[in-house]
Amino acid sequence: MARAMHGLSLRDQIRNEDIRRRTRITDIAQRVAKLKWQWAGHIAWRTDGRLGPMVLKRLAALVDTRRGRRMSSSES
Repeated sequence: MARAMHGLSLRDQIRNEDIRRRTRITDIAQRVAKLKWQWAGHIAWRTDGRLGPMVLKRLAALVDTRRGRRMSSSES
């Protein structure tokens, strides 16, 4: 859409980031990720016993944050 607004084609070899910068349009994936983190922070501050913060804490406990290759069953 932004490319068409500027009258550019793919042959012009202008990156999408440059076009977004010119039109001041944000990338939808970045916007969604930012809003997701804002929502999680908003929910985490609740202390009135609602289900949201409890679910958020439980999900955080289930996430495996170790890096690297998983250990095989023979190594453990």
